[in-house]
Amino acid sequence: MKISDEALAQAQDLLNFIDASPSPWHAVNSIEKRLLSQGFTPLDETKTWQLTAGESYFVVRAGASIIAFTLGKQPLPNTGLRIVGAHTDSPGLRLKPQAAFGGDGLVRIGVEVYGGPILATFTDRDLSIAGRVTLRTEHGHEIRLLKFDDALMRLPNLAIHMNREVNDQGLKLNKQTELPLLFAESEDGIEADKQFLTYIAQALNVEMSAILSFEFNVFDTQKGAFWGANQAFIANSQLDNLASCHAAITALLATKNQQATSLCALFDHEEVGSESASGASGSFLSDVINRIAASTGLTEEARLCALAQSFFISADMAHAYHPNHPNAYEPCHHVLVNHGPVIKTNANQRYSTNADTAARFITLCERANVPYQQYAHRTDLGCGSTIGPIVASNLGIPSVDVGSPMWAMHSIRESAGVLDHSYMVAVLSALFNS
Repeated sequence: MKISDEALAQAQDLLNFIDASPSPWHAVNSIEKRLLSQGFTPLDETKTWQLTAGESYFVVRAGASIIAFTLGKQPLPNTGLRIVGAHTDSPGLRLKPQAAFGGDGLVRIGVEVYGGPILATFTDRDLSIAGRVTLRTEHGHEIRLLKFDDALMRLPNLAIHMNREVNDQGLKLNKQTELPLLFAESEDGIEADKQFLTYIAQALNVEMSAILSFEFNVFDTQKGAFWGANQAFIANSQLDNLASCHAAITALLATKNQQATSLCALFDHEEVGSESASGASGSFLSDVINRIAASTGLTEEARLCALAQSFFISADMAHAYHPNHPNAYEPCHHVLVNHGPVIKTNANQRYSTNADTAARFITLCERANVPYQQYAHRTDLGCGSTIGPIVASNLGIPSVDVGSPMWAMHSIRESAGVLDHSYMVAVLSALFNS
């Protein structure tokens, strides 16, 4: 299998992006830096927007959702919008507001399960935390990002001598009592919570009393890597769905002088249902589209004409065939790693794909000289969903659900193909150039 230097470079850039983005807030911050370096103008939702055809902009909501767009040269009613959607969050563990507690000579950190992670994969890993802290200031409050690069916490397994059935019955962890992370030895005379907050304050170079609140994501400190005999595969955390975010932004940045308006909408909270002000079920995307329409002088009739001309690609990830577990897959839908983007279909609308939108995506793949695959879930297994049906129903625009194939979805260490990421960038670029 021949892998081009460009594909290797894009895969390495993806790994670097994920390593720098261990929380959705860091992911958006990483994307902001890329957009600013390429001349995108930041917008403020609290201020009036003045937009110019051919120029590029972005807006952030709640720190973890971002929409970036370039206004096309043609009027919106003539071309509609070319939209790619993805999500910045990944399943895992989040710290509780009063996280630290003591006992038995140790300080442990209480966590909640966020979404549907494979909990067993969090054991015996070099874990740390990343997120945002709200600080009290003279003028109100300030939000600061914080990431600890070194291993800070751990979830040690119980020895097999005390869990003899683990290899036959699988590792089962009680979410309340067996997930707290080991953080430190207790210090005499210091409460556990104060010990933890002092550590946070020192990292931020502030007094502990300045900390008002925090949101922390648990992450694996092991860096992303290439693997396999020909280095054809990649492994990292959060491939679901930072790989799609990276592909979408990479394609948008590579697109120049497009006729139609191109837009990337990257949402938080997909893994927990998208029901939030900054999630795909919220008003963020429709608000941005309405403000684009207003700024460019569209009437309500013209705005509706533009939506009817639009096309939405919901880019998430897809389940690659695992040869060790053939019974987990629909027999005629074995999608393979490094064989191209996957068109995901579900008759019950867990995915937004229909025959027309699938055909439109296939046409884009052909234009980009990219192979494609079709996927349907086993009928007797529950099927996950995406932001595709949510956005399609909110906006009333044609939508297709696609994704790069991957193994171990929702593990702390996921795997995918080098070529597939390159293929996804190419087909999304074809969308923005259409």
